[in-house]
Amino acid sequence: LNIPVHLSQPSLPPSSCLPSGLESDDSCEVSFKDALVFDSTQVTEGSAAQENGVWERRKTLPAEMISRNNFSVWSILKKCIGMELSKIAMPVVFNEPLSFLQRISEYMEHTHLIHRACSLSDSIDRMQVVAAFAVSAVASQWERTGKPFNPLLGETYELIREDEGYRLISEQVSHHPPVSAFHAQSLKQEFEFHGSIYPKLKFWGKSVEAEPKGTMTLELLKHKEAYTWTNPMCCVHNIILGKLWIEQYGTVEIVNHSTGDKCVLNFKPCGMFGKELHKVEGYIQDKSKKKRRVIYGKWTECMYSVDPKVYEANKKSDKKTAGDSKKLKPVSDEYSCEGEEADEMPDVQETVTVIPGSALLWRIKPRPAHSAQMYNFTSFAMTLNEVEPGMERLLAPTDCRLRPDIKAMENGDIDAASTEKERLEEKQRASRRERSKDEEDWSTRWFQPGTNPHTGAEDWLYTGGYFDRNYTDCPNIY
Repeated sequence: LNIPVHLSQPSLPPSSCLPSGLESDDSCEVSFKDALVFDSTQVTEGSAAQENGVWERRKTLPAEMISRNNFSVWSILKKCIGMELSKIAMPVVFNEPLSFLQRISEYMEHTHLIHRACSLSDSIDRMQVVAAFAVSAVASQWERTGKPFNPLLGETYELIREDEGYRLISEQVSHHPPVSAFHAQSLKQEFEFHGSIYPKLKFWGKSVEAEPKGTMTLELLKHKEAYTWTNPMCCVHNIILGKLWIEQYGTVEIVNHSTGDKCVLNFKPCGMFGKELHKVEGYIQDKSKKKRRVIYGKWTECMYSVDPKVYEANKKSDKKTAGDSKKLKPVSDEYSCEGEEADEMPDVQETVTVIPGSALLWRIKPRPAHSAQMYNFTSFAMTLNEVEPGMERLLAPTDCRLRPDIKAMENGDIDAASTEKERLEEKQRASRRERSKDEEDWSTRWFQPGTNPHTGAEDWLYTGGYFDRNYTDCPNIY
């Protein structure tokens, strides 16, 4: 999400604190001998994919991240307690070199799960994998404490991944309030995934809370099914003092509008002693409200599925054998800028205890060894601002790969990035004044307001035509 950041350069915790798989698959401490492998598809990291046997996707950024040690976010945020932050101009040093439109495209990192769901014949099995996909869509936020650039009105981003079998287009359709719309479609007409996101951010003294308002819609065309859900809340702790840490919390309800099946996922808040940090638990019920599967795991690590009776039996057994656990310093529920103490991150080992008979639905991909020096990007995120050979002449002039402030920051030139960011923001303000003077409304190019056919709620719907490459009506925003 579009979140402000800490005043010092973040670093990865020791390997013992990492979610399993963040350094390498071998570092996983979970035993899988009792787990059935639900999805055995071997997925490559994308960064090693080749075009025509010659070109490789990049595995690093042009420059390491800029140090934030000499900058204070407190001087900016101290007047913003309880306020929404979408209108607050943050210095570019607190950004990461991606637009929020590109951050949205990271939902697609685990597209193999959608392909897997398309291949399954049973609706409950499909729901299990869709639930895993919904969790995987927020997994890239782990340790990502940089703020993505706010998209300019009319800004777009396209992503074509023939190796993963999809293409995506997104557009910034509103500036106040900021609304980003996206539409991804299978190259083989297997699925469509779309939504519009209006992130609401508030600063509470020690933390920033982000509410990702907007509905995700996944349509599995072969099965004539549509699933909808809303992402969980996100909170970044220790904005002013201490080590940054992130938690996701809230209830995510995934509905299959075709069958009546429902999956309810509880992203658990940290809790008093940190035992629940990063945990996700829930269940799948059919249209008669009978529980069919229990889903459990961590959004930073992996997700499993198990029979409800097995889960309940295991839970009772755990209660009988549970000993006294090490008490950790409770995380304060009070948000105060005046106090000097930070909200200490619970020292919780990142492992998931596998219940015998469980099926592995999803596991996080390893991050590159140099991720901490590259804004904690995943391998997938490393490639998002890359201009592939021959691509520049095909891109819409509004594509955020062409944004000079993002390009300058990616190249490590903070002064140029700051200058260009201010220039683009002033250009946007001037355009808005001109439209106001002429009493003109902004006209979106690729999306139009409408009604989500599955929920009946207001939404932004893709009108088509982007990939016809006719950009004559695109605005000059850079």
